[in-house]
Amino acid sequence: MEKDTLCVHAVPIPHNTTGAVSMPIYQSATFAHPDIGETSGYDYTRLQNPTREHLEQTVAALEHGLDAMAFSSGMAAISLLLESFQPGDHIITSNDLYGGSHRLFDHIGQKNGLSFTAVDTSDLEAITAALQENTRALYIETPTNPMMQVTDIKAAAEIARRHDLLVIVDNTFLTPHFQQPLELGADVVIHSGTKYLGGHNDTLAGFLIVNDPALSSQLRFLYKTVGSCLSPFDSWLLLRGIKTLALRVEKQQANALSIAQWLKTQPHVKAVFYVGLPEHPGYAISCQQASGFGSMISLRVDSKEIAEQVLRRISLIQFAESLGGTESLLTYPMMQTHADLPPAEREAKGIDDCLLRLSVGIENADDLIADLAQALA
Repeated sequence: MEKDTLCVHAVPIPHNTTGAVSMPIYQSATFAHPDIGETSGYDYTRLQNPTREHLEQTVAALEHGLDAMAFSSGMAAISLLLESFQPGDHIITSNDLYGGSHRLFDHIGQKNGLSFTAVDTSDLEAITAALQENTRALYIETPTNPMMQVTDIKAAAEIARRHDLLVIVDNTFLTPHFQQPLELGADVVIHSGTKYLGGHNDTLAGFLIVNDPALSSQLRFLYKTVGSCLSPFDSWLLLRGIKTLALRVEKQQANALSIAQWLKTQPHVKAVFYVGLPEHPGYAISCQQASGFGSMISLRVDSKEIAEQVLRRISLIQFAESLGGTESLLTYPMMQTHADLPPAEREAKGIDDCLLRLSVGIENADDLIADLAQALA
């Protein structure tokens, strides 16, 4: 079954005596037992719920995984994953990550006894150089947020295998429609389901997807214990969003390529970071490991004043956090997604007062370009 069909028909609706085309919302916290020592398969929604189970099976199928767990947010998913490590463990991470991930690692993970080394994971030698005796995992974003660095997942996973490391890949930017990290050697795939999977800027969600039964069992135990599961109604919203995933991301990608090429011609734009441009350093690797480039663009303008002018003048594009929805959004990373990073660390990553991040939506590309043109003028 092709990926666009999987988005609609990945898993048959269970218990479907009515012929419902849409998965029902089982808005129940608890389920009655048929008899002593018997169960319908559902006991308490924190453990499992039919609507959430259907969503999890759908996402697992899209990522070619064995199991998927749906969380109340992407950060909830990462937080639970960290609970699978022990105090004293060391994790190598990409040095350009979503700001919330930096915050979680630096302030919560370290408090709980974990240590982290951030490196440019697109540099395989840097990964090897960061290895320690207590290293337990390699955590990768690719493309990274917001500088769009690309890591060779397969090559990084080969390094990890030699040192018995868990390979974790945040696949939020490309989605399973364009990239499937488990098939490239990853052990765990992360999604902020809030973004492309939900796709409508109306629901928070997160996912962990695995293909190993032992790891699934370990994470499922933590999942039912910590209780950060996705609600039945939000699970249904994610199911609805996923049905149009393929259509949306293909349209968004086409728009992004047109906009990135146009931005290159603008005098106030000094750099365009888009993986789909042939001159991007990660273009060749992207062509090998992904079937598309996504629709996230970062751009550097020539002054703070121009950056602020663009943010104030855009009208069709909205000045807002988040990404991946039907609406195009423009973000100022230094003041929004990465505001909690120390200024020196933030600027060393290239996240300065001239950097903007554009999440391209499904609007007409010419209309989006016209909006950017008047904002840059």
